[in-house]
Amino acid sequence: MGRYFNLAELCYSDTARERGIDNTPPPVVKASLETLIGRLLDPVREAWGKPLRVTSGFRSPVLNKAVGGVPDSQHVKGEAADITAGSPARNRKLFELVRKRFEFDQLIDEQDYSWLHLSYRAGHNRNETLHL
Repeated sequence: MGRYFNLAELCYSDTARERGIDNTPPPVVKASLETLIGRLLDPVREAWGKPLRVTSGFRSPVLNKAVGGVPDSQHVKGEAADITAGSPARNRKLFELVRKRFEFDQLIDEQDYSWLHLSYRAGHNRNETLHL
């Protein structure tokens, strides 16, 4: 699929596995995930030059509810992934790299750079940055 990321890792969830939740994306969501990988995640990884770990990618509506996600989450639409470079300090640097060099819908620093939420909506990106 992508050079650095693939659908399997964006759809993997410990919670889904433990609870027997089917987290298979429908075709329209699969297409959004492929766009997210090709237009944002892989280019960010290439620019970063080191591995990045996906902590949460696609969530089926059932999985999203199980993990306490908001009903209209971009994770459900295949438009978002939470990633980490391994530490808050590295995540802060990654945040700045993405903010300065890439087109995105949302770039969110979650819990003082514990992880980053990156989203991409083809043709509708807001380049919105948030700190939650």
